[in-house]
Amino acid sequence: MEKEKKKKSHFPFRLNFLFFSVFLLFSILILRLGFVQIVYGENFKRDLERKEGITVSNPVPRGKMFDRNDRVIVDNIPKSAITFSNEGFTLTEMLETAEKLGKLIDKKTDKLTDKNKKDYWIIKNPMQAEAKITRKEKELFAAKKLTDQDLYKLKLERASDSDLNLSEEELEAAAIFREFTSGYKFTSQLVKNENVSDEEYAVVSENLESLPGVDTTTDWERSYPFEYTLRSVLGKVTNSDEGLPADQLDYFLARGYSRNDRVGKSQLELQYEEVLRGYKTKVKNVTDKAGRVIESQPVSDGQKGKDLVLTIDMDLQKAIDQIIEEELWAAKKMPGTALTDRAYVVLMDPFTGEILAMSGKKIVKDSSGRKVMEDDALGTFTTTYNVGSTVKGATVLTGYKTGAISPGTVFDDAGIKIKDTPLKKSYAYLGRLNEIEALKKSSNVYMFHTALRIGNAHYEYDKPLNLKNLQAFETIRNSFASFGLGTRTGIDLPNEQTGFKGMSRLPGYLLDLVIGQYDTYSAMQLAQYVSTIANGGYRMQPHVVKEIRRPASGTEVLGSVAQEISPVVLNTIDAKKEWLNRVQTGFRKVMQEPGGTAFKFFEGAPYAPAGKTGTAEAFYDGPLRSRFGEIPPSVMNLSLVSYAPSTNPEVAMAVVVPWAFQGDDDNKANLKIGRRVLDAYFQLKNR
Repeated sequence: MEKEKKKKSHFPFRLNFLFFSVFLLFSILILRLGFVQIVYGENFKRDLERKEGITVSNPVPRGKMFDRNDRVIVDNIPKSAITFSNEGFTLTEMLETAEKLGKLIDKKTDKLTDKNKKDYWIIKNPMQAEAKITRKEKELFAAKKLTDQDLYKLKLERASDSDLNLSEEELEAAAIFREFTSGYKFTSQLVKNENVSDEEYAVVSENLESLPGVDTTTDWERSYPFEYTLRSVLGKVTNSDEGLPADQLDYFLARGYSRNDRVGKSQLELQYEEVLRGYKTKVKNVTDKAGRVIESQPVSDGQKGKDLVLTIDMDLQKAIDQIIEEELWAAKKMPGTALTDRAYVVLMDPFTGEILAMSGKKIVKDSSGRKVMEDDALGTFTTTYNVGSTVKGATVLTGYKTGAISPGTVFDDAGIKIKDTPLKKSYAYLGRLNEIEALKKSSNVYMFHTALRIGNAHYEYDKPLNLKNLQAFETIRNSFASFGLGTRTGIDLPNEQTGFKGMSRLPGYLLDLVIGQYDTYSAMQLAQYVSTIANGGYRMQPHVVKEIRRPASGTEVLGSVAQEISPVVLNTIDAKKEWLNRVQTGFRKVMQEPGGTAFKFFEGAPYAPAGKTGTAEAFYDGPLRSRFGEIPPSVMNLSLVSYAPSTNPEVAMAVVVPWAFQGDDDNKANLKIGRRVLDAYFQLKNR
């Protein structure tokens, strides 16, 4: 009996101990859970709710441009800027920030539209805006027959003039709010980057904690140390308001651009956009479920754009610009120059294709009606003209290649008369001459006979003329194209024009074609053509970029070479050396022997030039064309191609002066410009 009592007395104790242990463990667990919830709860909750945001790219300065002597042509000027990034804020929150920022900075309001003002008023006055929606419209919305967008449009329509009677302070806030909402989520948007004062920059920087999404940073804008020299070729960059060009939006978005990025929109800035743009700084934003940024993680450091070293010598470019301006103004004082308004010059290395200078000047009227000179260097490859006898070197070589003539072939310079057409002749009777003398004295008739033979035509004075070779036009044009005439030169700039090709196949136009009075050519094409003759028959691709350089580091002016643009031979003209020598001899006589059409202007030139002059009868098709009705006036275009020295040439030149004069007046602007340009080149070289 005692034994049983003993056993029973231990059971309650063990049970109590078990209950106590369980109670103690639960207490510890509860304490631990409480500790975790109180101390780490927010962190764990944030970790559960966090999600990866998009990668944000921050812009970097564009690459610079230098001339061939390493002088800066296009630079970046840093300037203070205030930006905003929408990190998931509501419209109300952005409006509150805009109002706070408006008290710290001056913001122009001239770009505000009525819609911008209405947007601001609706967000700022939600109750008053809501009162403009009728009960019936709210019922339609509840029945899902009207959308949020429909209701918002109604609020916009019903906002009255009195609602938009905003104070100056409210207008500034509305202008800032407009900038906030014009960007994209997680994309930096410029709020103000013009005339940001030191005081504004400092006070905004001090208050960034109370301005969510706002930041102070450094922006840039393009600067031009040589001012307007070559500006039309250097190109333009879109501003912060323009962003990506609308017509190229998909192209740029597919390459990782943001819609408000500034990009090259013309010429070199556009052509080399991928080089100049650089690599943006990339940051990955980590957001919570509400879309708010809770952490930013660097992904990659940015790198400014690569620099371009151009083939252009800016001293030479400026000198040629001045020469053209002076000679154009001088020409305008002479009779018959009412329509004269422009001139073009291209200097090219005939062996590498490097463009040493490309100058164009055009007389226009400014806003006050005063005549002024503006840069038109683009016209050297985007406009084409009848150029006249400068193409005769290509005609002679085409005659050789087709077997129409051979070295030493002689023709009489008597005029050609086709039935029912005016007599086609040279400027004077030049006697019997071979191809060298024909080039020296610029015989039209010699070229006519060459064309007749290419066309396999039987000629009799004042009789109808028929071409047996119906492919004569194509034969001549294809041969001319091998020199660069009537085709793209391949220059590394957009919008190059090939020229106009006459449509008629009447035999008389074949004769006009071989003396440069039917198809049209650009100054750049003429420079490529004469370079092909100068260098022994190689058509070189012209280019204005010499090198691409990596961004400079430290105090260096230029970084290391990333790419060197090598000379490119587009084709050879398949001409015998003897043929080229004879054409080169004719070109040399043009400038160095009495009787040559350019001798009077180049007599005594120490650099021994060779070349060919050109005068073309043409019809005016310039900016005043509409004044003359259906029949435009006839004009004379002047041109000149040259290279120097005549042996071992180092520079090739083309000069075009469209609509140089009317009637019998001749101002010789092509020769005056050409002589001064070559003088300037060799003087600068010697200096």
